[in-house]
Amino acid sequence: MKNLSKFYPHVLAILGFVLISLLYFHPVLQGKKVFQSDIAQYIGMAKEQTDFRKTTGQEPYWTDSAFGGMPTYQLGANYPNNFIKQLDSVIRFLPRPADYLFLYFLGFYILLRVFRVDSLKAFFGALAFGFSTYLIIILGVGHNAKAHAIAYMPMVVAGVILVFRKRYLAGGILTMLAAALEINANHFQMTYYLLLFLLVIGIYYLVQYIKNKEYKDLGIIAATFAIAGILSIGVNATNLMATSEYAKYSTRSDSELTFNPDGSKKESSNAMSYDYITEYSYGIAESFNLIAPRLFGGSNHENVGENSPMYEFISNQGASPSQAKDFVSSVPTYWGAQPIVAAPAYIGAIVFFLAVLALFVDNRKIKYAFLAGALMSLFLSWGKYFPALTNFFIDYVPMYNKFRAVSSIQVILELCMPVLAVLGLQSFFKAEEKERWNALWKSGATALGVVVILLFAKGMFDFTGGSDSMYLKAYGEMGPPFIDALKEQRAAMYVSDLLRSGVLILLAAAILWLFSKNKLSQVTAVVLVGVLMVGDLFFVDKNYVNSDSFVSARQADVPFEATPADEQILKDTTHYRVFEVEGNMSSARTSYFHSSIGGYHAAKPRKMQQLFDYQIAKNNIGVLNMLNVKYIIQKDDQGQDIPLKNAEANGNAWFVSDVKKVDTPDAEMKALDKLDTKKTAVLNQKEFVGVVKENTFVTDSTATIKLTQYEPNYLKYTANNPNKGLAVFSEVYYPKGWKATIDGKEVPHFAVNYVLRAMEVPAGKHTIEFKFEPEVIKKGSMISLISFIVMLALIIAGIYFDNKKKQQIPS
Repeated sequence: MKNLSKFYPHVLAILGFVLISLLYFHPVLQGKKVFQSDIAQYIGMAKEQTDFRKTTGQEPYWTDSAFGGMPTYQLGANYPNNFIKQLDSVIRFLPRPADYLFLYFLGFYILLRVFRVDSLKAFFGALAFGFSTYLIIILGVGHNAKAHAIAYMPMVVAGVILVFRKRYLAGGILTMLAAALEINANHFQMTYYLLLFLLVIGIYYLVQYIKNKEYKDLGIIAATFAIAGILSIGVNATNLMATSEYAKYSTRSDSELTFNPDGSKKESSNAMSYDYITEYSYGIAESFNLIAPRLFGGSNHENVGENSPMYEFISNQGASPSQAKDFVSSVPTYWGAQPIVAAPAYIGAIVFFLAVLALFVDNRKIKYAFLAGALMSLFLSWGKYFPALTNFFIDYVPMYNKFRAVSSIQVILELCMPVLAVLGLQSFFKAEEKERWNALWKSGATALGVVVILLFAKGMFDFTGGSDSMYLKAYGEMGPPFIDALKEQRAAMYVSDLLRSGVLILLAAAILWLFSKNKLSQVTAVVLVGVLMVGDLFFVDKNYVNSDSFVSARQADVPFEATPADEQILKDTTHYRVFEVEGNMSSARTSYFHSSIGGYHAAKPRKMQQLFDYQIAKNNIGVLNMLNVKYIIQKDDQGQDIPLKNAEANGNAWFVSDVKKVDTPDAEMKALDKLDTKKTAVLNQKEFVGVVKENTFVTDSTATIKLTQYEPNYLKYTANNPNKGLAVFSEVYYPKGWKATIDGKEVPHFAVNYVLRAMEVPAGKHTIEFKFEPEVIKKGSMISLISFIVMLALIIAGIYFDNKKKQQIPS
């Protein structure tokens, strides 16, 4: 019984996490869901594979509903033997998004317990981490994979630290499981940032071990990490291998074209330009949002309330109280350096104060590794505003140039600062009275000094936002007075939020001072500081993600309604593609109803994106024809969607009479500028050597080739041609997984017209089939199974030997 009692605090903490997660997102108890914009786009992209899965019980691994066709590896594909995903589902048992919030809390609690923080302080520390504004807002907009990966970060760090402390068994198992779950979350950018931070921690411990000449222990540590790493990768082998395969053909890989769409020479082969990578760079001064949420205006749609300069201005223009209230509920107050901000990345004024306290009172040198991680994260988040560091990382650090939105690396800071805060709080209560007072006044002076300096620095800013010129133009004569009112509103928010942070820091410092003077017990002081710290974040979060963010389950699950244009197109039951002009290749709405040449994805098929940039954007109807775009949706004068039928679409497949052979991707793309795609195919003969020896083929008006059966992963055609011919298929060429047969015999196929498939077809009547049977899934699934069996065996063996060791210890 005594042994069980030590688990009570942890059980209570976990139950508290469950309760708080459900209370914060309480509409989930009514069956409601958060309307997440990114998830709505995902639902649109995945509609075809979801329907196919429900109808057949099979996994297609390919979809034709987006970008003309692409693998579903990054669209929630289900893989055989993915047991780590099943484990993750068990851990995330709460309804979404409460499950991710619970996971934030749980992971951080485990990390703090590794630092031997008592349950009460660890409980409040976990809440402070989970309620960090950025972590909440990504749940509101639907960055679920990002939230998922962030939630497992603390567990991975906890396991790594245990291993470095020579807790090889517990640390190795925790590292192995946490890393496997982290990789399974499938947000490689967040995992990459975690690896950068683990490198910082590794360097810190490496220096300690080398200094103490503990080389044997270093060898054991390296072996432990190697085993944990290999198995955590192994159980995720299918996803990793499939993603690696697809990445080579996505916009995250280097471009084979050497010129830009305007004809100018490309300066870099990287598919993502420097401007694209650094578009979301955190302004240097804007970083103080971390301690005062609306220092730079908060968000692009801020509710400033009725007691505000903007409400007064709108009212003075003759607006009724209800009109003024409606207007001030969404004011573009953000004036920072980023294009769009849904909420400030606020970590909490008290978290900042306690983190500073740790630097003065905590004697553990590991705090410097967390400080270094926070500073690295902060400096890299500045992106183009700190070009020396950013350019170095883009040019020389492997894989760094594959990720955009560099500001999101602040998630490492948002992990490190709460850790420092709780370490500071823990050490404060353990310190001698003199040491406590010395640390308290220094940290208080530092934190409040930053607030005071920022208050005095107010005159340095003009509070002008990047979009103000647009409002000046849009509002005509009312533009200048509106901008003046907007600047006044921003200035008022700047001052009020700094004063708010200052008061919170003073209150926290006062509570700790009262404890040091024996006016409060430690438990009371911890609870008061914890409630203030978490309450601060809670109420800021509620400005951005609250009950209003929830909608009915049906509205979340069915995010798109068919327009009359969609309904008219859907009457056509043949297989074709649709291009929605308004979507500009960047919306999944069309994919929800039709086979689209557009879509919404962070890693689009590179060649389709290039085809759009170099041809479709220039109104090349011949390219739309070869993609079998039978309908084009565009707006009429009243802003309503209208479907325009393209009678010139080439169809699903056709025979060409001429082959234009070129030697480079540049030449292949340029050849499409004025190509009659119905008669001629362009072939890169350097890439596909000897696949077509002839330059011309005899075509006959009686020759036919028709699609007779369509599934996402299976296509069947009937061809009838009195002559040998070259058939072009209006399907995206993807070299991995697609197998072509003629009358059951496998035959080669190759790429033409930059993106399409083609093959030589003998004279006569034939059945042509394409099947998508990716080898990477078969190999990866076998590796996953073997890795999971080994992982399970190690865990069982670890538990057995740990229990045996405990039994040998005399009571």
